[in-house]
Amino acid sequence: MSQHAGNGMPPDVGPSHIMQVGMGFWASKALLSAVELELFTKLGSQAMTAGQIAGALGLHARAVPDFPDALLALDLLEREGEGSEALYRNTPSTAVFLDKASPAYIGGILEMSNARLYRFWGDLTEALQTGRPQNEIKHTGKPVFEELYSDPDRLEQFMNAMTGISLGPFNALAERFDFSRYNTLCDVGGATGQLSITVAHRHPHMRCATHDLDIVEPIAKRTIDGAGLSDRVKTEAGDFFVDPLPKADVVTMGMILHDWDLDGKMHLIRAAYDALPEGGAFIAIENLIDDARRENAFGLLMSLNMLIEFGVAFDFTGADFAGWCKEVGFTEIDVLPLAGPASAAIAYK
Repeated sequence: MSQHAGNGMPPDVGPSHIMQVGMGFWASKALLSAVELELFTKLGSQAMTAGQIAGALGLHARAVPDFPDALLALDLLEREGEGSEALYRNTPSTAVFLDKASPAYIGGILEMSNARLYRFWGDLTEALQTGRPQNEIKHTGKPVFEELYSDPDRLEQFMNAMTGISLGPFNALAERFDFSRYNTLCDVGGATGQLSITVAHRHPHMRCATHDLDIVEPIAKRTIDGAGLSDRVKTEAGDFFVDPLPKADVVTMGMILHDWDLDGKMHLIRAAYDALPEGGAFIAIENLIDDARRENAFGLLMSLNMLIEFGVAFDFTGADFAGWCKEVGFTEIDVLPLAGPASAAIAYK
């Protein structure tokens, strides 16, 4: 009898998956540091040796070749050759998504994760035991949004981070949802106005409004003007917990519902219902957890991130969304898969 069999361990069971997940922060921090150092941007379409990378990024000699080779092994860089003269370059994916010169850059969310979330997740155990947020509020007593809104530059950085990671789902919604039945859209919590811009660009007949707080409005106006769509995309300042939502055929909320507890979610769903005409559509873009809560690991981990950020906030399933919307009065619910783990939960009035 083998030693493994004597220990009661099946011969085809090993610890590699456990170790990969358990030590996953190694790979995460390597990528986050590479983004912070702008490695992928400095590479651009060029190729560099390890020594040139160290010089361009201001790295100690000890950092190379381990750092670029680790990124190579993680499929985040490509390498041609061996030894000190080997040349490193971006992969097709990092060239598109992690070079700041690319319009599809999503590094903003990784920059924010590196600056904020990476450290806060070190206190996940405390969050699980107490149900309390583990972000800036522990040190300043101010909730995260209050902290963000107190610093316009930091707020704009946060908005741009959210925009980068939302581009894929927003583009997918504009392509896959049938907007031909509608003429107006209001994006609630619209931040930079990117969802409205995306829909207006794809569907010239649509007139869109992006709705957010007064402090956000100048950021949205700059983005809308830059897109050349100020004739069809407007800004509407307001507080969605205080003011009625602007009337529109379609009301959208991109990554908004998951920021709140159940009472907050229900308030927003009712506000959307009241703003819609008969036949109107309410669309919530979220990393919806699958109904069986078995498959969408990103959505489940995002829900834990909401615990760390807000305590009472949480992500949810399509079935959860359907139940809440039917309670408010919506008659038909649908789920439209978008890009990556994101989906559009759609409720029709």
